[in-house]
Amino acid sequence: MISSLISRVSAGFLLLAGIVLLFASDVVLPRLVAGFPASGVWLGQILAGALLALGWLNQLNRSALLGGIYGRPVVLANTTFYLFAAIELVKAATRGGAVGAIWVLAIVVVSFACVYGWLLFRGPFERDFQASRGSQGAP
Repeated sequence: MISSLISRVSAGFLLLAGIVLLFASDVVLPRLVAGFPASGVWLGQILAGALLALGWLNQLNRSALLGGIYGRPVVLANTTFYLFAAIELVKAATRGGAVGAIWVLAIVVVSFACVYGWLLFRGPFERDFQASRGSQGAP
């Protein structure tokens, strides 16, 4: 299923980012944000908790049918997160002196924002819908 692949890739990205920020926010954040204070590491760890929670939500719903009315809470949560993250990352990347890693993050996050936004306003992929019907067995 296509929505399953989207959920798995998103979960992997979020879980990896969450683990990195949880254990290495004191190293990562000062490299991404110029002048980031060492006393602000707690902010990265709070963000890590949110990323891990959303990643686990995606992982637990990886086999669910997503799109339109199906899986709307999961799709809406991801759309909201990725949309706001995309806006802020693009703003940060277009400022002068942005680190190249911010551009990479912005491209990945904008891609996920588009995919989840598309899933929010359309129904499930036809292939996913047929696979879901087939897995339930014949009536």
